Amino acid sequence: MKPRADRTLPIHEAMSRHSMLERLQLLLRDSQSRLDGIRPLLPPALAAHVKAGPVDEQGWTLLAPNAAAAAKLRQLQPRLEAALRQQGWQVSAIRVKVQSA
Repeated sequence: MKPRADRTLPIHEAMSRHSMLERLQLLLRDSQSRLDGIRPLLPPALAAHVKAGPVDEQGWTLLAPNAAAAAKLRQLQPRLEAALRQQGWQVSAIRVKVQSA
């Protein structure tokens, strides 16, 4: 019997072998690409702390580290949505949530 370590797969390989996990991987890349597309529009101090959240049929989520950062993102929301549309993204809504610790 082979040792357990010999049977492990890198995460990207394991995800590509299962259709549901492969879809999850595509959604994760999509979300990160959206964040990369709007990051230049964010104030540098904020950009360093914002994270890409889930993408689904209702929209896309940005994760803020605290309530103040979330408020600033909500102020920028129309500008961010417009920028994503200009870049060719289908944007129904950007949701902003405070990431719990």
